[in-house]
Amino acid sequence: MNVTVFGATGAIGQLVVDELLRAGHSVTAYARNPAKVPPSWSEKNVRLVVGEITDAAAVEKAVAGADAVVSALGPSLDRKATGLPLVEGTRHIIDTMRRHGVRRYVGNGTPSVVDERDKPTFLQKLVGFLGRRTLPRAYRELLGMSEIVMTSGLDWTIVRFSAPRNGPARGVRRQGFFGTDKIGVKVTRADIAAFTAAQVSDERYVNAAPAISN
Repeated sequence: MNVTVFGATGAIGQLVVDELLRAGHSVTAYARNPAKVPPSWSEKNVRLVVGEITDAAAVEKAVAGADAVVSALGPSLDRKATGLPLVEGTRHIIDTMRRHGVRRYVGNGTPSVVDERDKPTFLQKLVGFLGRRTLPRAYRELLGMSEIVMTSGLDWTIVRFSAPRNGPARGVRRQGFFGTDKIGVKVTRADIAAFTAAQVSDERYVNAAPAISN
């Protein structure tokens, strides 16, 4: 498949690109800062599109010809940040996907994003409370992005996780929905990336927001 990855140079995004390449997909990487692009990507024939996420023309260039889109975008945690650029950018992505007939979207989120299959747990409520109190702008941006995706009419999946950490993959031992599948807190970025990349061709969680943990 031809897969376009937004947030491709982030901590999780780079790992997602590697996982997709390992699975045999062709990748278009969308990056705001070309200085963060790994040199190995040129050897692996990764197509690069550079632009701000709010640049509708650059987003159009990246999505055209794709079979699926993966977003590893996450809100800035800088308290001085202003506006909701990822909400605008996600709207551009979804609108462009519709125009080009690209139906498969896979993104990332936190337990603050609620799936209709959840039975809210203490962890889910705590993450939402802390988000609203400590990082309200990022919290609004995250929910705004997710709402656009979940009401898009596309074949979407949002992979939710609580406490990403570095380190080797350990395997996703818990997956599903809060209140029924005993989702834990910690998960490695390597496992997030592997699970996210796998959803491109896995229909099990279409129109769902599975939560994962180690």
